[in-house]
Amino acid sequence: MSAASFPLPRSLRAALDAVRQAGGRPHVVGGGVRDWLLGREPKDFDVEVFGVEFDALGRALAPFGATDLVGRSFGVIKVRIEGVEYDFSLPRRESKTGAGHRGFAVATDPTITETEAAARRDFTINAIAYDPFAGRIIDPLDGQRDLQARRLRHAGPAFRDDPLRVLRAFQLAARFELTLAPETARECNAIADTFAELPVERIWGEWDKWAVKSAKPSLGLRVLKESGWLRHFPELAAINGVPQEPEWHPEGDVFTHTEHCVDALAGLPAWREGTPETRRVLMLAVLAHDFGKSTTTAREERRGKLRWVSPGHEAAGGPMAEAFLRRIGAPLGVVERVPPLVVHHLAHHHGQTDFRDTTVRRLARKLAPATIDELVAVMTADHLGRPPLIAQDTMRRIEQLQAAAARLKIEDRAPRPILQGRHLVARGFAPGPAFKVALDAAFESQLDGAFNDEAGAVSWLENYLRTQPPGLTLVNKP
Repeated sequence: MSAASFPLPRSLRAALDAVRQAGGRPHVVGGGVRDWLLGREPKDFDVEVFGVEFDALGRALAPFGATDLVGRSFGVIKVRIEGVEYDFSLPRRESKTGAGHRGFAVATDPTITETEAAARRDFTINAIAYDPFAGRIIDPLDGQRDLQARRLRHAGPAFRDDPLRVLRAFQLAARFELTLAPETARECNAIADTFAELPVERIWGEWDKWAVKSAKPSLGLRVLKESGWLRHFPELAAINGVPQEPEWHPEGDVFTHTEHCVDALAGLPAWREGTPETRRVLMLAVLAHDFGKSTTTAREERRGKLRWVSPGHEAAGGPMAEAFLRRIGAPLGVVERVPPLVVHHLAHHHGQTDFRDTTVRRLARKLAPATIDELVAVMTADHLGRPPLIAQDTMRRIEQLQAAAARLKIEDRAPRPILQGRHLVARGFAPGPAFKVALDAAFESQLDGAFNDEAGAVSWLENYLRTQPPGLTLVNKP
C-alpha cells in the first residue's frame, strides 16, 4: 500500500497546513492509521504535533472552527471542522502518581522524539504514525510487523501504568482478530490486581466494543484467560473447565462451547445487520446463555449410561446473567433484555415438536422486552456452537418458531392487551382493583386465542360480565 494513498480529508489537510506554517510537525496517529493499513476505511484522524507550544497550536487552529481547550492539562485541543471533530495533541511525558487509569502527572514536551512518543501508547499497532507532508509511515516499534502477524503487543514499560489497557486488549483482539503476544500476556498478569482501580463505566465501554464490533469474539475471551483477568468476571470464569457430555458437545467444556457460540453469532445476519443495541444484547445473551451450567452440571445416568448433564441450567442462568451485566456496568435496557433470552434459550427443546399459537404468544410475553427474533438468533448460535454437530431437526424447530411468530406478527414484539380499561369505563364501571382482575383475565384469554381484535375483546367482555362476579362498581348505567 502506498503511503501517498492515505485518505486524508480535505478540510483536515488545510488545518495541517496551518499547523506546519506555525512551526509544527503534525502526524496522523492511532486507530486511523491502523485501520488504513488493515485495508479499512479510516474514521478517526487524531493528530500529534511536534515542535510547537500549546498556545501557538491553538492560534493556528482557531480560524478553522470552535476549539475546545478542555484538554489543556493533557495538551489536547479539540476542533470541529465542517462538522467533524478532530483531536490535536502535543507529545507528552507521563508519570504515575496514583491508582487507576487517571492517576498520572502529565507534562507536554514538543521536543520528545517520535520513538518516545510511540512508546507511551498502548499497543504497537496503535503506535504507527503517518507524516502527511513527507508521505511516509513512522513505525519505530514495528507495529506494521505485528499487524501482519495479527499480534497484539504492548508498546513499552508504561503499559503497566494503566489497567484499562488490558480490557482494551480484550476488545481489540476480538475486533481485529489478533492474538496476545506472550510478553504482553505476562504484563497483563502482573497488573491483574489493579482491576479494582477501574471505574465501572470504563469497564462497560470496553465490553460494549467487544459486544458490538467483534469480528471474532472468542479471541477477546482468550485474552481474558491468557491475561489472568478472567477471574474478575466470576460468572464467566465459573464455566471455564465445566465438562459437557462429549456425545452432545464434542467441542469441549462449557467455556469452549461459548467461544464457538459467540463466533457463530458474529456470522449470523441477525447480528451482522443489527443495530448496535441489537448486537450488544445478542452477543451478551449468547455469552451468558450457559452460565447456569456452572452450578447445575452433574454426572447422572441417562439412556443407560453415566453422562454429564445440566438440568435446569437455563433457569439458573438468568439471575447469573443479570449479576454479570450489573457488574460490568451494562445499561438498564441490556440488563432487562438479556436474562429472558438466557432463561428461554432451550424453548425449542423439552419435547417441543411444533409451536401452537398459544405457546408462541406466551413465549413472546415471557421474553419481553426481548423478542422471539432475538431468541431465534441466540438458539441458532447455541446450536452452531457444537462443531461438527449440526442437527437438521433442531434447526427445523427453530425455523418453525420463527415462522409461527412471523405469522402471528409478534416476532419483534410481545403481544399487547387488546382489552383496555377504557372499555370498562365505557360500560359505566368505575376504575378500581377489580379492573386489573378483569383485564388480566382478558389478556390470558387473548393469549389462548379467544379473540384477536377489538370486536372480539368486547364480545369476550360481555360474556365475562354475564358469567363472572367481577366485583366492578357501576357509576352509570351503560
